[in-house]
Amino acid sequence: MRVSHETIYQAPCVQGRGALRHELGRVRALRSGRRGRRPRSRLPERPGRGWCEGCEISLRPPEAAGRAVPGHWEGDLVVGSGGRSCLVTLVERRTRFLVARRLPGHESRTVAGLLVEMVASVPDGVRDALPSTLIWDQGVEMAEHARFTEATGFRVYFCDPHSPWQRGTNENTNGLLRQFFPKGTEFADVTDEEVREAQDLLNGRPRETLGWRTPAEALAEELAKAGTMVA
Repeated sequence: MRVSHETIYQAPCVQGRGALRHELGRVRALRSGRRGRRPRSRLPERPGRGWCEGCEISLRPPEAAGRAVPGHWEGDLVVGSGGRSCLVTLVERRTRFLVARRLPGHESRTVAGLLVEMVASVPDGVRDALPSTLIWDQGVEMAEHARFTEATGFRVYFCDPHSPWQRGTNENTNGLLRQFFPKGTEFADVTDEEVREAQDLLNGRPRETLGWRTPAEALAEELAKAGTMVA
């Protein structure tokens, strides 16, 4: 008999009695602050997402699905209190390097403009890796992705509906950011320096998946390789 990983993860949350069940009722033990895991959504696709046509995740280059080469990114918003302000986050898939910026709103034109600025801040050796791609969910904030692509050369692809695990690196990184900015944070009250400090701390945190290197060290290695190839 085989038991899936999800069944194992759910087991402590569904015990009918005992001290663990009582403790979970009082303590939000998950990093997200929830008391239980949310199952993957089985809702049907939402209509009216015309900006996603021709940019489905199934159409992205095969190398973007792996981590063998740098230059493939995942992005999303970390939305603040009341759904007004937010953080825009980009994470490079191979190195887990994070770029985060604060934004007072999240209209599509505003988000596209900030993403252009964020890409410009990425070191040339990684930014110029070709082909460069960006994976996003189907949020309306990316309705003007064509303007972003024209300005940066990054081709945008969209996840399937209700499938955040298709950009799991970004989801995990946004969860780490919530340790600095818990749910309910109003990002209009957060300074750019505080965002930069959180970004730098995460980029300086050793990761087991990187062989206990930090994202900053992994990025530096990619830059060194790019310099060797140019030479």
